[in-house]
Amino acid sequence: MPLILNGLPALHWAVSGAAIAAVTLLLLFIGNRRLGISSGFDDVCSLVLSSSYFRRGRTLEGRRWRLPFLAGLFLGGLLSAQLGGGWAPTWSAGMLDAALGLSPAAKLVWMFVGGLFVGFGTRLANGCTSGHGIFGLSNFEWPSLVATLCFMGSGLVTTQVLYRLVLR
Repeated sequence: MPLILNGLPALHWAVSGAAIAAVTLLLLFIGNRRLGISSGFDDVCSLVLSSSYFRRGRTLEGRRWRLPFLAGLFLGGLLSAQLGGGWAPTWSAGMLDAALGLSPAAKLVWMFVGGLFVGFGTRLANGCTSGHGIFGLSNFEWPSLVATLCFMGSGLVTTQVLYRLVLR
């Protein structure tokens, strides 16, 4: 099945899974670090905010490896976009535009509220989908199973509500 945005063929799931597993194992065995993105947000905030929350030892010591990791994710995304034919920003929300006809300001509110929900869920679960779903589950951690089931269940419910009620 081709990718939605540019019609290019998708990478096989096994290739992507093996790459994620390799990064996870390298972080664990070489650096004794856990894979997770939400703690990287703390690192970025600690660069510009002086709150004591962002000055914790755990946050400051993790910057040495997490900031380059985050930069690599960003640069990898740019490289992927360039190799895939380029990237251009868009205000199009596809089927959501057709159903709701949201203005640019309403789309910003929609994205902001969605971001608040994601941030709330990440803090409530004490980690993000990558930290719990990839690293935590691979280590058979019970809290990660509960968090991942909640993340997935919320996504399923949201998708069903959108498709059945909003995008009819």
